[in-house]
Parts: sequence; structure tokens; C-alpha cells
Amino acid sequence: MTHFHNPVDITLGPGGLNQLPRLLAGRNCLLVTFPEAEGLGLVQRVRQLLGDQLRGVVDGIQPNPDVQWLAPLYDRVHRDHADVSAIVALGGGSVIDSAKALLCATPNSRFDELLTAMEQGARLPEGAHKALIAIPTTAGTGSEVTPWATLWDAQRSRKHSLHQTCTWPKAAIVDAALMTSLPAGATLAAGLDAMSHALESIWNVNRNAVSQALAVQSARRTLVTLPALMQDLTHARLRADMAEAALLAGLAFSNTQTALAHALSYTITLDHGVPHGIACSFSLPWVLDMALGADPAVDAALLAALDAETGPQAQTKLHAWLRGLGVATDPTHYGVAADAWTDLVQHAASGPRGRNFIRTLA
Repeated sequence: MTHFHNPVDITLGPGGLNQLPRLLAGRNCLLVTFPEAEGLGLVQRVRQLLGDQLRGVVDGIQPNPDVQWLAPLYDRVHRDHADVSAIVALGGGSVIDSAKALLCATPNSRFDELLTAMEQGARLPEGAHKALIAIPTTAGTGSEVTPWATLWDAQRSRKHSLHQTCTWPKAAIVDAALMTSLPAGATLAAGLDAMSHALESIWNVNRNAVSQALAVQSARRTLVTLPALMQDLTHARLRADMAEAALLAGLAFSNTQTALAHALSYTITLDHGVPHGIACSFSLPWVLDMALGADPAVDAALLAALDAETGPQAQTKLHAWLRGLGVATDPTHYGVAADAWTDLVQHAASGPRGRNFIRTLA
């Protein structure tokens, strides 16, 4: 029996941003976005669409949301905007993940209570959680259709995963026209993240027929689209194709979570400063090699996803695809020695995401 659940109301296609007033349905809101959004005219567009419904703008969100700066922001939002019922997150995965933290209501409206809930894996009590409308400006993270948010504590070399019922977005607007200004590096990192989400949801113990179909289609599209897009960042159709591929991957792993490649990536990002999109994708050929042979149906899905006839051909093709995008697939390139890599794989396999991998390695 297959069960697939995703409660997010999705609007996909050109002009999607204009649907924002309808999706808010009269609620007032806070706009959470990235520093460059004002200069790109995005904040002004939202102001024009919403008028008095827009009660404030938080535009200082940085990559990899860290608890050191997120804590005072959370406290300020819940002090100054307690009456705001919705958050509009306009940006990449870091913006949407930050918004998921900001929407959570704790008993005393303090971030330390949210941090404790994350550390203990506890459910927040029912309360005045704010609704989230997520509008991605990158094609890759999938955060607009999942309940998860990754928060970092660089000072303590720790990663926190936020997952509450209230952190599912109420709605997502996926409009590739909002992604046209994305520079090459960010476009690449996001696209690699999408490929990782697709493959990770295939070699996953939580896979189901629907998630697998979505993931195979996403990977096949990303395999063709991302290299072409990197050659022409202004190509509207390629931007739209990549946005749709990333959305499909997000829907797939919204039901499975990620697995070993992502488990490996957290240490690579924290200890070696490698951007997430690179950190979660350079190991894909190695993880693919470990996944092949575990289950015939999974093997077939992986071969279909990578348009290959055999396992070795799929692995060779994935290596070549990454290298063609300028991504080294050797862990030593990222500062991880060969002997340390084996230990890192074993450690990652024992963690929550690593245990989602189709094979038991630890």
C-alpha cells in the first residue's frame, strides 16, 4: 500500500506572484526575504500587491541560518509582530527555513524554548503559529513544499533540524521569473541540491511509488536542464524547467526525507565551509555505488533517473555530469583525507538521515 501526503497548495508558472493576495485571503503578513530583494524590486512588488496587509519587512536573512543571529530576530518578531498571522518567505532555502523558525509560537515567545524543542525532538503546544506562504527565488531546496528547516549553530559545530506540524507551508508560489537574476554559483548550488533530493528519495527506506515517480522525473530533467542552464542563465524556458524539476524533487523528499549524501554534507559544511549544494552532491556517485544492488526496483529507478543501462554506466555518467559542472567528486578536494572519509561515512550512516539509506552501513 502506498501513502503520499503533501498539504501545500502549489501555484506553478508565470505570474504566480500575483496570486499572493488570493492566497493570503485577507490575512496581514510579515515579509521575510534576503538583503538584495529590495534592490531587485521584489520588496516593492510585494508592497504594491498587498498594501496595508504588509505589516513589516525582515530583509537581513543570510545563508545557513544560524541560531546566534536567529535568536534575537525571533524574539523581536514575536514582540513587535505578535498580531501578524502570516509570514511570506521570498527567497532561497535559507529564507524559507528562517521563516519556518519565525512562524513557530512557543509558550513565552522565546527562541530558547524553540531551541529546546528542536534539541529534544519535542512537539510544540498548539498555539498562535503563523501561517507560511513560501515563494522560492532559487530552484533546488524544496523547502517550499516540506515541513523541515535546517538551522545551524556554527559556534558549537552543530546542526538542528526543525520539524513541526505548523512548519508545513500553507502555500507555495513557484515562478521561474523570480529566479532570473540568480547568479551562476547560486544557480549551480541549487540545481545540485535538487538532484541530490531526487536521488536521495530513491535510495531511501521511506520511498513509495509516488515519491519514486516524482524523483525519477526530477532527476531526468535536472540531468539535462542544469548543464544547459549554466550555459545560458537568461534562458526563460530552462529556468522554468529547472524550477519544475526542483519542485518535483521537493515533493518527493517531502515524504521520504533525505539520506546518506545529506548526512555526509552537514559535517562537510560545518567543518570545511563547503556550500550546501556542493556538499550534498559531490558524494552522489559514491553513494550510488553503495545503493546499487540493494533492491531491484530501486536499481531500476536509479537507472531510469540517470538514463543509464547498467550500474557502472550510471556511476560513470554521474561522475562525468558533476565534473562537467565543475564539481570535484574526490573527498580530498574538500579537505577530507581518504582514511577520514571512511570514518565520516560510517558516522553519517548512524545518524537520523543516514539511517534512511537503503543499506545499513553502521
